[in-house]
Amino acid sequence: MTDKLSNIGAEVLKIEADALVALADSLDVEFEQAVKILSAVQGRVVVSGMGKSGHIARKIAATLASTGTPAQFVHPGEASHGDLGMITKSDVCIMLSNSGETAELSDEIAHTRRFSIPMIAITKNPTSSLATAADVALILPDAPEACSIGMAPTTSTTLQLALGDALAVALMNLHGFDRDNYRVNHPGGKLGAQLLKVESIMHSGSALPVVSEQTAMSDALLEMTAKGFGVAAVVKDQTLLGIITDGDLRRSMEGLMDLKAGAVATMGPVTATPDMLASEALGIMNDKTISALMVVDSSGSLKGLLHIHDILRAGVV
Repeated sequence: MTDKLSNIGAEVLKIEADALVALADSLDVEFEQAVKILSAVQGRVVVSGMGKSGHIARKIAATLASTGTPAQFVHPGEASHGDLGMITKSDVCIMLSNSGETAELSDEIAHTRRFSIPMIAITKNPTSSLATAADVALILPDAPEACSIGMAPTTSTTLQLALGDALAVALMNLHGFDRDNYRVNHPGGKLGAQLLKVESIMHSGSALPVVSEQTAMSDALLEMTAKGFGVAAVVKDQTLLGIITDGDLRRSMEGLMDLKAGAVATMGPVTATPDMLASEALGIMNDKTISALMVVDSSGSLKGLLHIHDILRAGVV
């Protein structure tokens, strides 16, 4: 029985995979037109569908919104009872219906035609009411559903979802949407932490423990204690020269108070840059077995200090 069930599962995936290949091969000028319409939207992309297509429409809207194209889902049933007001002349609509004859979409279709709102259809039926009314119709391959009775939305919804992803990624590339933009839309959770920049969590300004090469070690110790990081930056004209750590203090215990900061510091320390990912800075700390990094710009000027506790508090692991 186990083998039979796994064979069924494998067959479902093969059917859907074949359909996806067919969809990829079918993309043409209509897809390019759809992307251009979406890229020019002044308002939002409104995505709508009923039933299983509605679930996919919600996911497409969420994917577009998180990748730089403002979007929202509007339920067809609610649209007929006032939510049509959510769809404005500055918007673009994407409507999903496998058959292209979903009755619940009729009011939305009429609304887009009445107010000349661009509308993109995603359907399997090129002669359907939805496809013929649309400004651009993206036609899905006539592939069989993967269920045993050939009726449950399986292959069709997979194709809808994949086509939504293709639109979103094409728009990302067209708009130059990069990792920094993506991080702005994903500040929470592990994903946000992975994309966090050093400058977002580093200490700067008066919080930095800073001394010069000629600072007496008695004063350097006071600076290290007052700022609470267990380290001090040795600078000259804002340029980082070295760093004093607990390890440097232990190595110079004999006659420590007779020395200057420059004689105790480790010169040319490993550093981070403000635009470095915090996860990359953590990797440096782990590799060098250190708990703090001085942060400098391209000219070597001291800009901040990053402590491992800051990284851990931010959830970067």
